[in-house]
Amino acid sequence: MEVFTIAPAGPRPLWVLIPVALLLVVVLGVLLVSVLGSRGARFEVSPSGLRLSGDVYGRLIPAASLRTAEARRVDLGPSSNLRPRWRTMGTGLPGYQSGWFRLANGEQALLYLTDRSKAVHVPTSLGYSLLLSPDNPEAFLSALKATGAGH
Repeated sequence: MEVFTIAPAGPRPLWVLIPVALLLVVVLGVLLVSVLGSRGARFEVSPSGLRLSGDVYGRLIPAASLRTAEARRVDLGPSSNLRPRWRTMGTGLPGYQSGWFRLANGEQALLYLTDRSKAVHVPTSLGYSLLLSPDNPEAFLSALKATGAGH
């Protein structure tokens, strides 16, 4: 019996691995930012508006754009028309959703959502609403309404 080994491949196939490895590094980086964002997200209420911070979707929503009179706690159960339905540009990890989503009612929303039992819906005049999970929803709503912002 004679045994023959395969002829060695040239270096060209190895070049294919470089973009794959770079893509994996980028994906792992995005996941790391998302996980860290889920642990450190904050909602800062001030006279200038509502600052969302924690990951790449953070921003300042000016007080004049917040419709605080309509802000309320919501139930995001299966029959809720405010439950996130489609992710358009965001993070959807178990127990953490952030970024841009379409809600079941078709509305566009910016989410920072962890605990659905503590969800707060804040409409804006910017063409989207906010769905947030503050640690203390009642205190958050009180602070938001105390700014005097809204329509």
